[in-house]
Amino acid sequence: MATRRRRRSKSLAVQSVELGFAVPQVIAHRLARMAAAGASPSARDRAEFQRMGTEKLAAMNEAWAAMAAEAFRANQEIALSLWFPWINPTSALNKASRQIARAGLDILGAGLAPSSRRAVANAKRLGRIKRRR
Repeated sequence: MATRRRRRSKSLAVQSVELGFAVPQVIAHRLARMAAAGASPSARDRAEFQRMGTEKLAAMNEAWAAMAAEAFRANQEIALSLWFPWINPTSALNKASRQIARAGLDILGAGLAPSSRRAVANAKRLGRIKRRR
């Protein structure tokens, strides 16, 4: 029976590209909305501006938590491979160095995922909203 690999949600490159396309759209939409609202924004505009601030804090908290969890998991994996090299006798030091390199990218990807997910969702949501004239 063939073994299945655990599928990673999205690669770091894909997340970076999505974020690179979504962020300018969201910023442009929100800045235009702020400029159009002027000194007296509507209730709908105030709700969007409040959501913007809340989302930033939530995404930052999610990113830190995901990075901490991924770092904890990676540290355990590396420690086990170094402490018990007889479990897998294939050059424990080489394996550990590969694990450390992969762990750095995994931690970065875990931290980028919440921001990327929210920015892409905001770009889609804000792209559907019709601007009032």
